[in-house]
Amino acid sequence: MQVGAFLCLLAGCYLGLMQGAENLGYNWQWNRVPRYLIKTTETGWQAGPLLQGLWLTLGITFVSLFLSMSIGLISALMRLSNSPMARGIAWAYLELIRNTPLLIQIFIIYFVFAPILDLGRFTSAVLALSLFEGAYASEIIRAGILAIPAGQWEASSSLGMNRGQSYRHIILPQALRQMIPPLTSQGISLVKDSALVSTIAIYDLTMQGQQIISETFLTFEIWFVVAAIYLGVTMILSILVKYLEYQLSAHES
Repeated sequence: MQVGAFLCLLAGCYLGLMQGAENLGYNWQWNRVPRYLIKTTETGWQAGPLLQGLWLTLGITFVSLFLSMSIGLISALMRLSNSPMARGIAWAYLELIRNTPLLIQIFIIYFVFAPILDLGRFTSAVLALSLFEGAYASEIIRAGILAIPAGQWEASSSLGMNRGQSYRHIILPQALRQMIPPLTSQGISLVKDSALVSTIAIYDLTMQGQQIISETFLTFEIWFVVAAIYLGVTMILSILVKYLEYQLSAHES
């Protein structure tokens, strides 16, 4: 029943889109799109501009994901530490990052700090995304740690563990299962947020799409393909995380 309703919704959206394009006098040219995904040369098959942009998007995403999780973990531990200075630094970082737009942060890092620190476009983009996503990951990790019962801390202390050992062997492994779903959502948001790096002339998937449209005027076709690629990437990530959750549940059982 639900599948049928979903298919009907898709059919309705498609018919509405076709009718709207017809009213605009738009001429669909899907036959010109494949060359921008895969192109043939004298040496064989090669990735087209859109796939080249996808590789760059994935590179930025995975590097930023690793760094944002590291920043989030460090920031969360600082928020939970006994040091007033560490808590103050973490609080200032979170409030500054979460209360300003990502696009503005990208511009500030690229146009202000990049010339001073001699950072390239790729590094600037990764730094901006990592800091932005790390702030949200920090609160997710902190909430996961606080959800662990106090008795677990007492048990680790009775075993002679210090605070670092308790985090490593007792607290974080238990908190991980609770943190995976929200961290997954944050990772998917990172994939979509990475499209903003096109504003500093990084030829990721979005920028490649804009370049192709400016040359060919295949506005609807290219944007639909770009959206479909982003959708495919995020769905694959969701499936992988579901598999990881299943493995963790099976391991605990």
